[in-house]
Amino acid sequence: MCGGYGLRRWAYNAALVQHAEERAVVDRQPAGEHLIQPNARICYEVTRQDLPLHCPMPGMYLWNSHPKVYLPITETGEAKCPYCGAVYKLVDFEAA
Repeated sequence: MCGGYGLRRWAYNAALVQHAEERAVVDRQPAGEHLIQPNARICYEVTRQDLPLHCPMPGMYLWNSHPKVYLPITETGEAKCPYCGAVYKLVDFEAA
């Protein structure tokens, strides 16, 4: 009986190690790219080139963030993420 438990425990530990190794690969930044920490700031300034706007933005780590959510910013020039509370301001906003 104890042998079965030990084997299951070994398989569980092996899976944890494999997951940690896979996570380490994901965490590494590709050469030449500088990814920024998501949800690290309260306010982000964006331009029309960033549209359609979503949080987290491109260039941010995704594995430790919330799901991608698209934010309507074109009407008011400002949007707030419902997950992390980050505020996005459209710098080249022209009120109609």
